[in-house]
Amino acid sequence: MIFFQTFPKLTKWLALVDDPRNKNKITYAPSHLLWLGIFLFLLRLGSKRKIKYRLSTEEFLENLNKLCSGYNQNVAHHDTVEYFLQKLQPEEPCVVRQKMINRLIRMKALEKYRLLGEYYMIAVDGTGHLVYKERHCPHCLTKEKDGKILYYYHNVLEAKIVTGTGLALSVETEFILNSDGKSKQDCELAVFYRMAKRLKKRFPQLKICLLLDSLYAAAPVMDIAEKYNWKYITVFKEGSMPERYDEFRRLKKLCPKNVIEIKDDKLVQKYSWVNEIDHKGNFFDVIELIETAPDKKTRFVWMTNLKVGKNNIIKIAKGGRLRWKIENEGSGVQKNRGFNLEHPYSQNETAIKNFYLLLQIAYIIS
Repeated sequence: MIFFQTFPKLTKWLALVDDPRNKNKITYAPSHLLWLGIFLFLLRLGSKRKIKYRLSTEEFLENLNKLCSGYNQNVAHHDTVEYFLQKLQPEEPCVVRQKMINRLIRMKALEKYRLLGEYYMIAVDGTGHLVYKERHCPHCLTKEKDGKILYYYHNVLEAKIVTGTGLALSVETEFILNSDGKSKQDCELAVFYRMAKRLKKRFPQLKICLLLDSLYAAAPVMDIAEKYNWKYITVFKEGSMPERYDEFRRLKKLCPKNVIEIKDDKLVQKYSWVNEIDHKGNFFDVIELIETAPDKKTRFVWMTNLKVGKNNIIKIAKGGRLRWKIENEGSGVQKNRGFNLEHPYSQNETAIKNFYLLLQIAYIIS
């Protein structure tokens, strides 16, 4: 299997998870059960029951036994996988994922995708996960209209390393679980603050540039970036920070030399920038890109704590435009290309989280 060239210790990492089951009653090792969960997504089976109907063959069992460096007479039933994932702490597959990302970094598989040759670009975005007509658990979010609840749902905040070639590899996950009626925006920001602590703990030395949407144009996010020595490129909209946005427009008129224009037969790109705008003690630069094609004109504006100049503005702007990769190559593919992200693989809260995390591991392999 070709992925062994990249992750030769993956089975060992799966075997090392903290098994919560009664050790005197264990038939199937953790690696056997976790690999079944991973193959559920690698093979795009679509539902948990397909483990029984599609994978219970002599050929698959032979290969699975080789993969796990052990021997079982049967492929475990999908209910056995479910039971194990109900007991397993979600931190365990997170540790496996962390080892996989560290392996990719150490073998320099992602080296050529670093922004300015230095920073790994990590896009952060919330995505829909599960939707229910009735309350599934006390932590369901609710969608309301005219005082009536339309549906209940679970969302997830993801941080993924993204590249211009289409990679979107999960590095950290935070499940958005609330029952206090907060809006998605309030929840997502609060969840990001929790996520940031774990991201720094898991990858303390990693040089990171966060790619963020306009929701994150806020002083607390800037404070976190300063504290952790992270860089960021954030979509900058007038409504996010009105006073700073007005300041950018005024300063732009005073910096007529801060302009670069690139033309070809089909496209004109005009880059302009303003340096060192102060927001509550945090300084950031602003990039504006106006892109004119024969049929349309598009405008992008970003704020960043990277020092912007004529020698790097184009590369930084390209980095900012990669944020959409987390939606298309990330959650979009996982929803629409057979991974079945929005399928409820369990009704148990812990198992739901573990199935989601195994999906992320399978996607990294894929």
